[in-house]
Amino acid sequence: MMISKVAVVGSGYMGGGIAQVLALAGRDVVLADASAELAHSSRERLIREAADYGGRGIFPPDAADRVAEHVSASSSIEEAVADVDFVEEAVPEILELKHETLHRISGSCRADTLVGSNTSTIAIGTLAQAVEDPTRFLGVHFSNPATFIPGVEVIPHAGTDPSAVDRVVELLGECGKVGVPITDVTGFVLNRLQYALFTEAARLVEEGVATPEAVDLIARTTFGFRLPFFGPFAIADIAGLDVYDFCYGSLHEAYPDRFAAPTILRERVERGEKGVKSGRGFLATPAERAPELAAYRDEAYAALAALLRDLGPAPVDY
Repeated sequence: MMISKVAVVGSGYMGGGIAQVLALAGRDVVLADASAELAHSSRERLIREAADYGGRGIFPPDAADRVAEHVSASSSIEEAVADVDFVEEAVPEILELKHETLHRISGSCRADTLVGSNTSTIAIGTLAQAVEDPTRFLGVHFSNPATFIPGVEVIPHAGTDPSAVDRVVELLGECGKVGVPITDVTGFVLNRLQYALFTEAARLVEEGVATPEAVDLIARTTFGFRLPFFGPFAIADIAGLDVYDFCYGSLHEAYPDRFAAPTILRERVERGEKGVKSGRGFLATPAERAPELAAYRDEAYAALAALLRDLGPAPVDY
């Protein structure tokens, strides 16, 4: 069943961005918020934003007209969700508020309506406790800003019908997004990685190793420069898992309470699976593709460097 009509409950920055994404993909979107006035003002804001983005060339030229055509505002949550195929809840990260909102949504929508939550850290199984028929409920976590970040975490809880995952991933693909199904844990993947990085960055500043400016500069211009093209496992395979294992040894000796080689890394090294140079590591890139991989890497990094030069420095003050 194609998802053609959607309700977004919570029309703020994240919910509004999600509504724009869906509308530009031709879906009819109904906004709901704490009041009818707030939902209507959000709709007008989204149209103005789309016009601005279109004028800047980062949305299609007709984006404002498309958002105006496909986005409507409802007087209540119950009215908004009454006859839609999918509801995305995007209210603030307050458990009690999310429970109340999800209870209202699931009690007012059709029995076959899928219900998603844009929660960034709360376990989906915890939120599912408030949902009538939780088999149709799952996490659908967009990143900020939802309009431009392509990846979306899709998080079923233990009782989610697998078909719900398939339908949401298909919808996201049709909207130009990349839906990535993962297992339900607190923080999911994105924020566990993001906050692990921030924790170590904060420690470096606390220990006097570097200033916040220096940490940001190093992160952006070294390993962060690779991340648009290669994830952490691909980067490790390219570098060599035996090299990673050695580096973990040095880090563990200096910071035994913070660093230790992961078991899955050591097991692969012991089996001789050292990454691209051995033809297998965490991924299965054969050694004969190393020249092709290096050529792609070099062209990608050169293109990114050129883009950054064209854009100039971000307006961030330290």
